[in-house]
Amino acid sequence: MNYHIKASSISNQDAVIHIKQSNIDFGTTSKTAETLPNPTELFLSSFASCILKNVERFSAMMKFTYSKASIEVNATRLENPPRMENIIYSLTIYGNDEKLNLDLLKKNIEKFGTIYNTVKLSCSISGTISTIENV
Repeated sequence: MNYHIKASSISNQDAVIHIKQSNIDFGTTSKTAETLPNPTELFLSSFASCILKNVERFSAMMKFTYSKASIEVNATRLENPPRMENIIYSLTIYGNDEKLNLDLLKKNIEKFGTIYNTVKLSCSISGTISTIENV
């Protein structure tokens, strides 16, 4: 599989990523540091997106249903050289399907996630998966 994106910026302004029919603004200037995602946050968003995509993928393969999933990702950045050292995620699956095997889901996410596997080559990753029953 091959992927293609484009990104552009204007001097002293912010930037945009062009992916298919989507445009994602991101900050490159200090004036938008508090309002637009920065490159590190986009990187962590890609990691989170990979996990959520795999929840959907494996729900079909493992034959479980859920109403929604949410993820929080925290990371520690080293200064010299600047890089991610540690990523910790907390994935929550909303649903009450007894067919949901959390250990197997976690194993599949860790084994088959493209971004997950790319990132784990350069920093440590730890995470938990929990469920909240639908009311």
